[in-house]
Amino acid sequence: MPWDLIPLNSVGYSIPSLAYGTGSMGSGQWPIDQLTQAFDTGFYHIDTAQLYRNEAEVGITIGQLGLERSDVFITTKFSGFNGLDIPTSIRNSLEYLNTSYVDLYLIHNPNLAVPDIPTVWAQMEKVQEAGLARSIGVSNFNEKQLEILLSSAKIKPAANQIYLHPYNYQQQSPTLEYAAKYDIVIEAYGALTPVTGEPGGPADAPLNEIATRLGATTDQVLLAWIKAKGAVVVTTSSKKARLLSYLSAGDLELSAEDVKMIDTAGASGEKGITVRHGLRKLGVGVLFGILILVACSYFKGRNKRRNVAEVLERI
Repeated sequence: MPWDLIPLNSVGYSIPSLAYGTGSMGSGQWPIDQLTQAFDTGFYHIDTAQLYRNEAEVGITIGQLGLERSDVFITTKFSGFNGLDIPTSIRNSLEYLNTSYVDLYLIHNPNLAVPDIPTVWAQMEKVQEAGLARSIGVSNFNEKQLEILLSSAKIKPAANQIYLHPYNYQQQSPTLEYAAKYDIVIEAYGALTPVTGEPGGPADAPLNEIATRLGATTDQVLLAWIKAKGAVVVTTSSKKARLLSYLSAGDLELSAEDVKMIDTAGASGEKGITVRHGLRKLGVGVLFGILILVACSYFKGRNKRRNVAEVLERI
């Protein structure tokens, strides 16, 4: 199943183009069971983070299965958990993961770059220089933030993990183009949003048509679309059948016309989703305002009743 390796700009290293994400699993036995299933199914790139609180479960699973360290690609992230700095966080992560290095270490969010991006990136460079991470990168950075980072970087980020699907592809295009210019690999999470989070949109028609023609599912077509963009897919499922279908999606080859159809439908749907999300926020704001008015009226009325009662008591 050709989910190929993608070369990284850190010389000599590559990244598997399909990753199993642990962000929704929590901690305890559940993620151990799910990771065991993922490894048994054929996944060997695991994407975790300090924030997910299951790095230890990743390490336990690898140990229980007797996997060689070289057989697993581990990505984890600095999430600023408990206010810990990067030097402390990476060493804690390595201890939890029961390994001496991670393959890829990311800054989880640009908001964690305190006091600024260059200062924090310099700390990440020291992580790689110390051999604690083979490659370093970022997550959720836009092109302007990447530009700030590169202005002082000694080591370029190897990857930028971002939210990417057809309905935000147009919005993310400047980031994709900037990353490509500097050989920064894009990792995509949320690829299945058009079928899981925003069903019924304009992308449904081309996805269904392509899926029918290729004998595939719409999920597989979306993963193949991400692959066609040259990005790494980060996905997950608790169902073995779906994991197998995700692996099989590596065999799908979309034509340039297929990709264009999805792009066009995605751009059309992006406008509608933006409006819909705006209306949802407006609706929440209006509802909150109504609740405040009701509460104020209630307490104002209660105060009036209390004042009347106090007057009657004095009579």
